[in-house]
Amino acid sequence: MTAPAKDDPSGTLADAQELVATPWAVLDDYQCFGCSPHNAKGLQLRFKALPDGLATVFQLGSAHESYPGVVHGGLAGVICDETMGNLIVLRTGKPAFTTAMRLRYLAPIPVGAPHECRARIVNTGDTGLINAEADILDATGGVVATARATYRPVALEAARDRITLSDGDAGRLADVLTASAPALASATAAAGAPGPASVPAPDPVPVSVPVPVSAPKTTSEES
Repeated sequence: MTAPAKDDPSGTLADAQELVATPWAVLDDYQCFGCSPHNAKGLQLRFKALPDGLATVFQLGSAHESYPGVVHGGLAGVICDETMGNLIVLRTGKPAFTTAMRLRYLAPIPVGAPHECRARIVNTGDTGLINAEADILDATGGVVATARATYRPVALEAARDRITLSDGDAGRLADVLTASAPALASATAAAGAPGPASVPAPDPVPVSVPVPVSAPKTTSEES
């Protein structure tokens, strides 16, 4: 389970902005491990607009350990992917599929400590792919993990052969996706900067990003 940070003396963690609802919240049986509030075994991430992207504050417990007292490194990847992916969905109004992701672990993520993941769009390319980056920060602002990923936004109707949706759910989701980009732009502007206009000009995006082979037991500490 994820608990929002309660104490942040440094003011680093983004717990002051208004929460941004993801489009998936309109689905009755929404069970995403990362961000569904209905999945009791999931992370239940909640998101907030930043001037240049999206953020989530999280605090994981012993059920999410790898080595004693250390959050499993794979969950850092889940959190980065959720934050980057939802940012792209909200910006484009389309489901976005991850095509590649690379993580770098800079320090262990201890259980029971508040952390924040911040995601931003890096560039878009002629192929339709979008590159994004994410950082996980501790309460002092130190970066403990970074991620870079490539996503392919797909129109909802074309994506229905990959995800299970009833006609009713598809209709509700289509309405929310259409409104998501203006809603995020408004929230981003309220956070201190324009939304989609802050995305850099397009430049080439690699079709794939090499992913290093990880050890059988993943930790949140760089080897």
